[in-house]
Amino acid sequence: MRGHTSDPLEHGGVRLDVWLHAARFFKHRSEAAAAADGGKVHVNGLRAKPAKNLVVGDRLDIQLPGGSITVILRATEHRRGPAEQARKLYEETPESIARREALREQRRLAADPGAASRGRPSKNLRRALEKFRRSATRD
Repeated sequence: MRGHTSDPLEHGGVRLDVWLHAARFFKHRSEAAAAADGGKVHVNGLRAKPAKNLVVGDRLDIQLPGGSITVILRATEHRRGPAEQARKLYEETPESIARREALREQRRLAADPGAASRGRPSKNLRRALEKFRRSATRD
């Protein structure tokens, strides 16, 4: 028999990448592991590896494509379930909620970068473009 080591799963712990997948922050466990390896996930203020054991009460800072989110781990889960169940695994901090709301409002108020150039040009604009192209080729 090998040396006696206590299994972290016996005490309610779970691997970071498994929990991130179960909590639906990432669609695949491999994406969660890549994010942790890339320094996009911090546990209790420290950069964490995918195999980091999480316990209830840990604070996770997760950098996602749409912005960052800070959550407190409320429950551990090893398998991915419905979204409603996943939301019960964590509690987002008030600062994180305020930060995401401010970012959402900023995006809403920002001008659409391609709004003026959507669709086909009007007849008037098309004639102006043709006139410009003719004058550019003469010079």
